[in-house]
Parts: sequence; structure tokens; C-alpha cells
Amino acid sequence: MPIDPEKALGAEISSGSGAWTQDQVILYHLGVGAGVPATDPSELEYTYEKNLKVLPSFGVIPVFGALGGLANVPGLQFNFAMLLHGEQDLEIKKTLPTNAKVKSSGKVAGLYDKGKAALVVLEVETSDEESGDLLFVNRFSLFLRGEGGFGGESGPKAGNKPPEREPDKVVEVKTLPQQALLYRLSGDKNPLHADPEFAKLGGFDTPIIHGLCSYGVVCKAVVDNMLGGDTTKVGRYQARFAGVGYPGETYVISMWKEGDKILVAANSKDRDGAPIISNAAVTLR
Repeated sequence: MPIDPEKALGAEISSGSGAWTQDQVILYHLGVGAGVPATDPSELEYTYEKNLKVLPSFGVIPVFGALGGLANVPGLQFNFAMLLHGEQDLEIKKTLPTNAKVKSSGKVAGLYDKGKAALVVLEVETSDEESGDLLFVNRFSLFLRGEGGFGGESGPKAGNKPPEREPDKVVEVKTLPQQALLYRLSGDKNPLHADPEFAKLGGFDTPIIHGLCSYGVVCKAVVDNMLGGDTTKVGRYQARFAGVGYPGETYVISMWKEGDKILVAANSKDRDGAPIISNAAVTLR
């Protein structure tokens, strides 16, 4: 299906209104592995209303449905089965509240020709419905396999490469066998993450963990181990989905402090260091 960058680039995507409550925040936190050990005071800040805080990566949840709006973008007809989520970039403008009513608006902010694929960057701004304050901005980088060859720039090269030295911190995070089943309750019901037969059709032996679930697991590891649990210090979080994670396996998360950034990589301990998240960085506020 042909891509027409003149029609698609800059096209608006209506995302509409949304809301979340404390319960949805807590469910998201459980979906990315919070609550172990269950009575740890620092974990209770993610899982209990008393002193509840919001992990910055929660900002991907209210706007995930915006991806469906791509189907109506002029000049951007493609097969959704050939879509891969390549990168995620989230800018936090204000500390996320535990309850909110929000309005979001999106547009196609970038369109690049990768040869065998098109790279689409969807940008979505989310604001508080009452005050109008901008809360956060998401940028989804999506690969449309088989849709390249339309001409134009190939896009920026991957950044946020870790330095050639030992990490400042390495932590291991063991995911739950039911991790993907928990995370899908936050909105991504793709059967790839629950149905063994569907997963096999996708080329996987078993259902895999959502890329954005891994994104949250890594964010929590950085906040807890490099920022003293202070979620307000995260100003931006960028990551590339370098591979997949499987429920029940252990993530090895390496972190390097470089200026105002913490560079991050996550690999599978169970699969000889197979990459899961790469080219990741948390920029400090």
C-alpha cells in the first residue's frame, strides 16, 4: 500500500478525552512488577492509596488508544499486522496526579523511509481538562514493515548509547509468570500477550510481555535504584524496543549516570543476555 508523505505528515489524530483514578494507577504499577515485597514501605507507595505516587511511565496508558487513529490518516494506508512498536519517548511536563480528567490531541510528527519499512512518529499531547496545563507528551515510533520506498529522509540515528565503562548500577528484576496477564488489564488486550496459539502464529513459543510493560519495568528500576524512589525527578524517558521479554524471566538492568541523564539497557538473564530495551535514557528534571 503506497505511503503519501505529503498527505500523512502533519495530519491530526483525534484522541479525545480520558480519565484515570487511583485504582487504575495501582493496577498499572502491579502490571509492571510493583508490590514485591508486598509490605515494603517503598512498594506500598506504588500499591496503596495512603501515600500513592505515579510512576512517570504511566503516561503511556491514557493515550495508547490513539494508535488506532492511524487507520484514518490520509496517505497512510497499511496492514496493521505489519506494525512494530520501535521506540517510545515520553516527556513529563508536570508531576502526574493520582486522579485526573484529561484531553489529548495527536498528529503525525515524523515520516521516514527506511527502505523496507516506513517509520512513523506519532506525537500525542495530553493536558489536564480543567486547568488546561500540559501534563505530558508521548512520541510513538512505529515501523510499518513493507511500506518503505516512497522517498525522503531515512530518519535520525539511534542515540543514548551507554559509555564504554562499567555501569554505575546493575539490578535484576524477576518478572511474574502472570506479568503480561496483569499488564493487559491496563488497556492493551492484544492476544499476543495472553493466547498461546496466537503467540505461535506470531512466531513465539509462548505469549510475550508487552513492550510498554518492559518500558515500565525499566522506568521503575531507575526510579527506585538511581533516584531514591522520587518519581518527580523524571523529565523525559526514551527507549528502544530491542527485543522481547517473556513472563517469569529475569531482566538485568544496567544504568550509567552521565550528566543530566541516566542511560539504561535491559537484557534477559535467562536467554544469555538477549536485549529487551536499548538506547534508553531518563533525563532528569
